[in-house]
Amino acid sequence: MVREKQAEAAAAAEAEGTPERSYREQLDFLNPIAQPLASRKLTRKLYKCIRKAAKHKQIRRGVKEVQKFINKGEKGITVLAGDTLPIDVYCHIPIMCEDRSLPYAYVPSKSDLGAAAGSKRPTCVIMIKPHEEYQETYDECLEEVEALPLPL
Repeated sequence: MVREKQAEAAAAAEAEGTPERSYREQLDFLNPIAQPLASRKLTRKLYKCIRKAAKHKQIRRGVKEVQKFINKGEKGITVLAGDTLPIDVYCHIPIMCEDRSLPYAYVPSKSDLGAAAGSKRPTCVIMIKPHEEYQETYDECLEEVEALPLPL
């Protein structure tokens, strides 16, 4: 059913000539596990931080790579896409983050997440590593992500 909604929304966007969906429209396609969800404002800040981190090659992209570096003990903010299906692909990542006290948050769209990282392909998980070039933006995002309530 969710895939049907996404296909309809994509078809409507193609017809209008606007591939972008608003934050509100993206919320219709969220998984049931997408908690804590970043607000519209925090989502924009995270995308901005991801763009800066990608310029300095300070991101880990994809489930396999992020999982490997979480296991190695690397620190950073983990950003997950809330519209990834099936959820089995990445549902273990939040648990790994909680076990290691790493901050994580969900954003509504995997295509926007991939685009923020400078990729044409959508991605379902990215880890932003700290770096002195964008430390202020990173700290701001870190503070807000840590303030989000964790799911029970």
